[in-house]
Amino acid sequence: MKLYLRTFGCRANQYDSEAVREMALASGAELVADPALADMAVFNSCAVTAEAEADLRQQVRRAARANPALRSVIMGCASALPERDGAFALRTLPTVQATIAGADLPALAAALELAPAAGARTSRQTGARALLRIQDGCDEHCTFCATTIARGANRSRPADSLVEEARALAQWHPEIVLTGVHIGSYGLDGGTTLGHLVTRLVRAVPTVRFRLSSIEATEVDDRLAELLTAAPRQVAPYLHAPLQSGSDRLLRRMGRHWYTARDYARAIERLVAGRAVFGLGADVITGFPGESDEDHAATRALVESLPFTSLHVFPYSPRPGAAALRLDGQVAPALAGARAAELRELAARGASRYAASRSGGRADVVVVRGGGGGGRGRWGGTLVGGGEAREGLTEDYLSVTLASAAPRGARFDAVLAGDSGPLRAEPLDDPS
Repeated sequence: MKLYLRTFGCRANQYDSEAVREMALASGAELVADPALADMAVFNSCAVTAEAEADLRQQVRRAARANPALRSVIMGCASALPERDGAFALRTLPTVQATIAGADLPALAAALELAPAAGARTSRQTGARALLRIQDGCDEHCTFCATTIARGANRSRPADSLVEEARALAQWHPEIVLTGVHIGSYGLDGGTTLGHLVTRLVRAVPTVRFRLSSIEATEVDDRLAELLTAAPRQVAPYLHAPLQSGSDRLLRRMGRHWYTARDYARAIERLVAGRAVFGLGADVITGFPGESDEDHAATRALVESLPFTSLHVFPYSPRPGAAALRLDGQVAPALAGARAAELRELAARGASRYAASRSGGRADVVVVRGGGGGGRGRWGGTLVGGGEAREGLTEDYLSVTLASAAPRGARFDAVLAGDSGPLRAEPLDDPS
């Protein structure tokens, strides 16, 4: 069987697709990059925004036009949401044979007529950096979010299984990103914590750099804070902490009851105070129902007061089944878009200031896109040929260009240089 696999959405979805890929290859399937060449297709869907679902439907229809004989399966978050109007039901899309809720790999294996899958597990992934999903689901009920509906309650994976998978991935990947739907809740269903898990992973797999994906700022406990700030080669000094709004009134309407704007700021300041090297990202929603000019001003003020190095800003998108659909005070899309553009401009200025402050400093670089003319480079491994752009990622999540060719997946110490555009990573002769 020839299988086409297409992924939409977050890193948790990307991890699930890696597990699907490994399951398919183990069963003798051949992965192809063009649906026109495939017998079957798996579309791993996202439900965060209406645009993500629209993109999914467009790609399924495009694949069906290219290959009318294709047999398609849709998995992921969008396929787990309650059915709406028949015109939007995913199962009515051309070539779709089945929809699988979430990441139910045994059900997917049955739909694809592959050997049964016992559960998600990977040993080598397609990216330079590996993903490791440590949990699924979420016990919170943010009023704007459909992911809880799609993914269900928090379910933590056993630590022994995660250590085993991390050891396998470390044979091929210099960085492992810990991901999930709500990773800060890891262990709450088993009497442990994310901090304990990361400590165990660092001890068991000391050769790689672990990185946390999105985590609530107020869920970073003392153990995790120490790892984030005191062990940069083992745990990347970077935090992506969803903010959503700087207005306490709006946070309550969003159902984000566990913190206020002041709580968020204190949690961030505890981590970044006095540290020259620390990346900080966040998600922000503009145009949430009821957002006033004062609410937006409060968000802007908080963004300006904290040292964000990146910001993911997007206008509110109504989601089927989410409680926010029942809220009054809808904000005009044009106004929500203008507020988003304003915050993105602030974020871009903050990112530029931080990058400038890192020029001349040292960095721990992982090559995510190699380059060169072929052959072998100074770090070993086969170079990617053809004049491809050379790109690396620092511990604090700066995308940098490489001063010389290096194989994808290499890791080296560098000095950062430059005063505009992406910084350049120049390898140190003495990596120590």
